[in-house]
Amino acid sequence: MSTEETAAGSGESPRAGRTSAAGSALEKSMRVLEAVAAPGGPHRLTDVTAAAAVPKSSTFRILASLAEQGFVRVDADSRYGVGPRLRGLSALVDGGEPASIGRILGDLQRATGQTVHLALHSGETITYIRKLEGDQSVQAASRIGMRMPLHSTAIGKSILAHLPEGEVRAVVRAAGLPRRTPQTLTTARQLHAELAAVRTRGFAVDDEENEAGIRCIGAAVLASGGRPVGGVSVTTVTFLATREELESHAPALRAATRALAPLL
Repeated sequence: MSTEETAAGSGESPRAGRTSAAGSALEKSMRVLEAVAAPGGPHRLTDVTAAAAVPKSSTFRILASLAEQGFVRVDADSRYGVGPRLRGLSALVDGGEPASIGRILGDLQRATGQTVHLALHSGETITYIRKLEGDQSVQAASRIGMRMPLHSTAIGKSILAHLPEGEVRAVVRAAGLPRRTPQTLTTARQLHAELAAVRTRGFAVDDEENEAGIRCIGAAVLASGGRPVGGVSVTTVTFLATREELESHAPALRAATRALAPLL
């Protein structure tokens, strides 16, 4: 008997049967995602399985798919936490409360007059999820959703500076240190020296290392425990502001990252 005949005999259309199955799968996926996002994360597979009330094998498959899409991240201890795409969605629907992401970034943009970016960390890259244009008519070519390397961006270097040494080496092995401009740091020795300087001053500088004519300062947003989940940058065109002028905004930048920490 064909699928169509079986459906006809049961009084259901094939489309209705598929919709029901999809709805069941979606419901399981949403329960798994809610369990991952629950307080106290990242969570072990057994804890996610119990909280979602989904069989362990199904939970594992769902988590693998969510991790591949960036909605879930897996740490070195095989624990599951909120991934950059889910954080990005949260930022996009962020409300208008006084402590909202939008207001914090808006205050920083108004205080500096420059372009402000918020990016989230995922593996060997960052992804821009917010961009507030500066007051000048000349702007950087960055856009929301753009993925950028860690070694050549201010946000990326600020994130690397807060990662364990082993993870930094793993990033370098996986992604390399490709030259994007004549100013890009392309050796491990250069990068490690730069990361030490970032830790000392509390922010990173991209002085035409990622894009010619563009200068940025960036600072990491740290989750509880000090792990970087993303970062914020203040960006300008080189002929509009000197490096010293841009670095004068570092206190406002760092205050913004501290205010963002509980929201990301």
